[in-house]
Amino acid sequence: MKKILLIEDDVVLRENTSELLELSNYEVVNAANGKIGVQVAKETLPDIIVCDIMMPELDGYGVLEALTKNESTQHIPFIFLSAKTERKDVRKGMDLGADDYITKPFSEDELISAIESRLAKASILKDIRENKVVKTESTEETEEIRSLNDLKNYFEDNGESFLFAKEATVYKEGNNSNFIYLINKGLVKCHKLDEQGKQLTTALYKEDDLFGYTSFSQNLAYQESATAIKKTELVGLSKKALTNVLNKNHKVTLELIELLTEDLAVVKDQLLQMAYSSVSKKTAKTILMFAEKLNRKPEDQIKISRNDLASVAGIATETLIRTMSSFKKQGLIEIEGRTIRILDLERLKEIC
Repeated sequence: MKKILLIEDDVVLRENTSELLELSNYEVVNAANGKIGVQVAKETLPDIIVCDIMMPELDGYGVLEALTKNESTQHIPFIFLSAKTERKDVRKGMDLGADDYITKPFSEDELISAIESRLAKASILKDIRENKVVKTESTEETEEIRSLNDLKNYFEDNGESFLFAKEATVYKEGNNSNFIYLINKGLVKCHKLDEQGKQLTTALYKEDDLFGYTSFSQNLAYQESATAIKKTELVGLSKKALTNVLNKNHKVTLELIELLTEDLAVVKDQLLQMAYSSVSKKTAKTILMFAEKLNRKPEDQIKISRNDLASVAGIATETLIRTMSSFKKQGLIEIEGRTIRILDLERLKEIC
């Protein structure tokens, strides 16, 4: 049974209208004035409200305005009852958001018809609102970030774009670690200075790689510097935004941890290579590493400075140049200025 709140200060009219509605199988709640009506509406949440305009304490316009501002009552259908028949009075009521306006005196059929049609409309609008909520929740589930690829797409959709020229600094060691970056295009090296002021390359990042992560929970500075080796396009996502994403998507958090673990393993291998490998082995492995990062095929030309090669290999630039000259004489590589081409990939791999 649908519940109707009838707000009317005229006792006789209120009782007669209430009886009429009850005979039409509606549950009726009464209020003697606008102020009481607002309170009763919030407490009982009727299916529809029928309200007089001219009342003491608070008129019908004030009742509608108060209920429209309340989230729990703003969608309840509202019908005005009034002896006011001037066009401006009708327009004022409708402008405030009333669903209908019935003038006194009114017939039983007129009132019941208005109530039935407004209840039907309210039911339709409710279905639309609820369906919209379901679709929104479904969309949010669809947009759940389940993998690193999803995370990278999130970077592209929500991150801030950056463009760096060749040799430009992305960030310096000690800078605030505001962003984690995704490389859309280009190549980035991360590096540190040792006690003698010599640059040591700690990592190389190519297109589709993530870099720049220090801590997701603490405000730690960058622990190394990052430089664009060639013209590079990046997308940066703030640490706060990424942390929010990871908190809601635990599966991708695990994948990111695996990525960090792999990065640590690479650094460990690099340090071991620097400590124990021969110069030739270091040089060969470094050339292959750059070839893999810079090109789809290792035998394609690579353009890289001798200093960058030496810093990754962990040897002096002069030593690297001598070793590369030896490789050239052996027919392993071809050198022309800053350009290196691998001529015998398998033999170079054997040296590693």
